Amino acid sequence: MPLAPLVVRDLPDPPRHLWRIVGPGIVAAGVGLSSGEFILWPYIASQAGLTFLWGAVLGVVTQFFLNMEIERYTLATGETALTGFNRFWKHWGLVLATMVYFANLWPGWVMGAATLATYIVGGNPRTIAVSGLVAIGAGLTLAPVVYVALERLIFVKVAAVGVVVALGVALVISADTWRALPGGLLGVGQVPVDLGFALVLGAVAFAGSGGGQNLCQSNWIRDKGFGMGQYVPRLVSPVTGEPQATHAVSAFVFEPTPANLARWRRWWRFANVEQLLTFVLVTVVT
Repeated sequence: MPLAPLVVRDLPDPPRHLWRIVGPGIVAAGVGLSSGEFILWPYIASQAGLTFLWGAVLGVVTQFFLNMEIERYTLATGETALTGFNRFWKHWGLVLATMVYFANLWPGWVMGAATLATYIVGGNPRTIAVSGLVAIGAGLTLAPVVYVALERLIFVKVAAVGVVVALGVALVISADTWRALPGGLLGVGQVPVDLGFALVLGAVAFAGSGGGQNLCQSNWIRDKGFGMGQYVPRLVSPVTGEPQATHAVSAFVFEPTPANLARWRRWWRFANVEQLLTFVLVTVVT
């Protein structure tokens, strides 16, 4: 089915209290806190010290600019990035979604987490993995508004990681490591080549989100009501969600009038600050 044409509407005003819509950057950081932070970068540090820490910062900062360009499109149209790609070629969304599924449905992710859990609480990794998948599926399916459930879970995850970081700072990190930290951040160009190109490059890519998680940034700001996303109903549970009116069109566009451009500058400034203080800051600290 062809996409409906864009409809002209005024850009909505940002809410008076912008802190109430903070969240997409935290979700991006929380979803991205996984194999890079818990496996790749600790391994690199154990083998080569902190000499390559600047590579993690490079990866996160690069993704910041990528995320903001993805957000720019949704702020201006209320349409996700995948749908925007479909306007160039109707199959782009399917191609990109399939690539994301292949990257994230690999059972090693949940089995790795389950195996780690057995070191803490005991039990069978397979049973824990299956139970975890069932709990995730039930939680997202039964939640009245999908994004709200995801956001709350991610806030809990980020808080838990914060506790781990605090314990590490207090009990594990030595004075020698603190003294090595500035060199790792500022020693741009130092690369632990002995670890292999694939591992080093993969670590940079896995610092932060990556791949489909960056594209989903547009879904998260739309569901949070950023910019023209205020005109688009939020995703609701097919089981418990309240019915909401839907629009006959998939996206909007605003005329570049002085009033709309003034609103745009406020939205764009807030979106950048929100991403810097949540996604970039949280990811770099961890």
